[in-house]
Amino acid sequence: MTADARESVATDRAVADDDVIPGTPTTGAGAGWAIAGVSLVVALAALTRFLTTHVPTWTEGTAFGDIADSVEFPVYAIALGLVGNAVLVVTNLKDRFAAGFRTEFFIKTGVVLLGASVNLALIVTAAVPAIVQAVVLVSTVFLFTWWLGGRFGLDDKLRALLSTAVSICGVSAAISAAGAVQAKREQLAYAATLVIVFALPSIFLLPWLADVLGLTPAVAGAWIGGNIDTTAAVAAAGTIAGEDALAIAAIVKSTQNVLIGVVAVALTAWFAFRVERRPDAVAPGASEIWRRFPKFVLGFLAASVIATVYTSNVGTDAAKPVIAVANDLRTLFFILAFVSIGLELRVRSLRTAGWRPVLVFGLAVVFNLVVGLGLSSVLFRGFEA
Repeated sequence: MTADARESVATDRAVADDDVIPGTPTTGAGAGWAIAGVSLVVALAALTRFLTTHVPTWTEGTAFGDIADSVEFPVYAIALGLVGNAVLVVTNLKDRFAAGFRTEFFIKTGVVLLGASVNLALIVTAAVPAIVQAVVLVSTVFLFTWWLGGRFGLDDKLRALLSTAVSICGVSAAISAAGAVQAKREQLAYAATLVIVFALPSIFLLPWLADVLGLTPAVAGAWIGGNIDTTAAVAAAGTIAGEDALAIAAIVKSTQNVLIGVVAVALTAWFAFRVERRPDAVAPGASEIWRRFPKFVLGFLAASVIATVYTSNVGTDAAKPVIAVANDLRTLFFILAFVSIGLELRVRSLRTAGWRPVLVFGLAVVFNLVVGLGLSSVLFRGFEA
């Protein structure tokens, strides 16, 4: 191999490594530039919080008001990150600032904090039908989306992200799946964008359809909680549908969130044994599975257990302020993560994905709605919210 060829291979490997979610860019130089990069991320995150809080107020009473009220922070965070990305590219500063874009750290910390909002005791004691619905719906929709993505020739890592996002809880689930399969940042950004685009109309569409179909509050809440892909959007739709529907929707969505850990384990094993294993290679052992497994998912489960024990000891009312702090911190770290993703994004990679992921995700959403309605109608018929 010539010197030029070796240099080309090294460059390709460096680019590939930089694309993977678990990696962190190492280009750019000393601590000063790293601090500058972190400062930029924090500044854009602060602007994201500001816009998320104030845009609904500014647009209240206008035609854009209802939409602005339901737009979630990933939209602002990625958009601002992309603007910063463009500025850094034009000024040739992107490589120097890149050391401060700590995407991996922000994502992992956010997922761990997400666990604090999952009360395992509430799920087990309050709604057995929610557990049945979550297991059946998540399994069915995940497998359908995975199969459909294969039929459309999608990359296996993108298939994993889309399947997890549409079947469990949107952005948070996609983040965990990205760690399990070592997906590219562009793929995670693509999946997150699709989640938001499809979740927004669902906030208004599902309560309206529930009213048209004459669903009981319990059935409507179970349908909303099992099918809308983000927790915030579930809360918004549940509020529109009524307090009783909101209570059931929250339980169903929390039950699905627990399955993030199960899916992460399954994806880790599947990619190690089937997708990325060479035909002539020895089957990976337990140590390889452990090496690939996203350890932060264990933190998510630990946070769930701690929050459950704490709530049971001090009572729900006393625990709410503490859990609220954990939820605020979770949102902050997810904002930092999506700002970083926007700053690091390669638009060219998004363009190459084309229309097929959009069609796959859209068809999976429709399938999810139909199956979810059937399960909710059977499992929550006669259920008192």
